[in-house]
Amino acid sequence: PLWRHYYQNTQALVFVVDSNDRERVGIARDELRDALVLVYANKQDLPHAMSTAELTDQLALHTLRSRKWYIQATCATTGEGMYEGLDWLTQNMKRQI
Repeated sequence: PLWRHYYQNTQALVFVVDSNDRERVGIARDELRDALVLVYANKQDLPHAMSTAELTDQLALHTLRSRKWYIQATCATTGEGMYEGLDWLTQNMKRQI
């Protein structure tokens, strides 16, 4: 994946996933190999959005054993869930320092 060339030695990554786009979730999974990962399951306000549990399975987050990850349900248009995810990221980055 291209992002690895730009973000080598990355301490953290905020990865926003369109939880309403089932066709591209496989591509997203391939992009998530090596970092402290916060996944925003965005567009939770839409009726067919995948739940965080379904996205966890689809992105195979449980296989990311070598690093910490967290998935947060969000709605970017309302801001719902945005701060909770950043709080998790901040706390975990502090522990790595």
